[in-house]
Amino acid sequence: MGIVIRALLALGGAVAAVLVARDSPNFGVVQGMMALVAAVAVLVAIGLIGRR
Repeated sequence: MGIVIRALLALGGAVAAVLVARDSPNFGVVQGMMALVAAVAVLVAIGLIGRR
């Protein structure tokens, strides 16, 4: 489970780095939001593939 969360935060960090500077005080918040968006996208994709 920890590796899944680490992968999501890495993906969120990559996307957040495009939007916000890494030394910005709110970088962690943006990283968490992007990780949440990535998790929701993965779950929606799994749900749609399952409906097929």
